[in-house]
Amino acid sequence: MRELLQAVSRWVRDSDVHDLVVMALSNVPGLPPIVQAVHIAAVCVVMGTIVFVNLRLLGLAVPSQDVSEMIGRLLPFTWWSLPFLVVSGGMFVFARPARYFFNPVFGIKVSLLIPALVLALTLHLLNRMQAGFWERSRPHLVWARLMSAVSVLLWLGVMLAGRWIAYADYLFWPAS
Repeated sequence: MRELLQAVSRWVRDSDVHDLVVMALSNVPGLPPIVQAVHIAAVCVVMGTIVFVNLRLLGLAVPSQDVSEMIGRLLPFTWWSLPFLVVSGGMFVFARPARYFFNPVFGIKVSLLIPALVLALTLHLLNRMQAGFWERSRPHLVWARLMSAVSVLLWLGVMLAGRWIAYADYLFWPAS
């Protein structure tokens, strides 16, 4: 696995995109904090929409709102914010690939992010295929609640791991 990460890291480092991103981040005044602000704002949209829907499914938020209506209204904002997350996060990964590919916290973040996105997509697609899918039967609601509980934990993990990426040296102190 380490060899694969080294190869990918070298490929990214030797790419034209790497050179372009490093040049932009180094020479455009204020670009790094702007990119970080975009990333954080997109994280807020994703967390706000998905977690809000999940809390509704768990019965912890706005019980007066229809679940299917909330999913249809809020989750499109999730999908529209994901490209901003990918581009803004990708800029930092392309600028310093070794920092991310060999960072165990980044690996944890990606490992949590993939199933979190799959759960959100499943929730959204089943709702789109059948209006009121999650309210139709008790088993559907039980599955929705189970998915929502797991989803909230995954998204919290993604958020925490994203924040801790910068502090991996403190979390994984090298053995002396």
